[in-house]
Amino acid sequence: MSATFTLHYTYDELGSIIQQYESLLKQKQIITFTGGLGAGKTTFIRHLLTHWGVEEASITSPTFTYVNVYTNKDGITFYHFDLYRIQTLQEFTIAGFAEYLYAPSSVALIEWPEPIMPLIKSSFAHCTFAYGNEEDQRIITITT
Repeated sequence: MSATFTLHYTYDELGSIIQQYESLLKQKQIITFTGGLGAGKTTFIRHLLTHWGVEEASITSPTFTYVNVYTNKDGITFYHFDLYRIQTLQEFTIAGFAEYLYAPSSVALIEWPEPIMPLIKSSFAHCTFAYGNEEDQRIITITT
């Protein structure tokens, strides 16, 4: 069953938003994130990973490395992809990243997933980010 939620929030409210909805996201092995530059994708992922037990100080944007790998205290591995500079599915697969998508005991968090959508199976969550009316307001639509 699919569900969609649209939420308006500020940075200060992000922690409570994640607490409310992380159980829906935790059920998925792949979570995709779209939205404009600076719309809050990486910030949301940083808060989500912290909530899931990854040390906050180690969480950085993978813009230039394509993927950062984190493991929490429960042994779950998180692959945080930023595919902004990946243009084709072939680039992704040649780099060897496809094997991470469905690795056992793992979750793939993928920013800018458009080039690799053919690899993503039907059971995933998607988060779309947009700017709100106020400078520090964001809008997130979560589809599970």
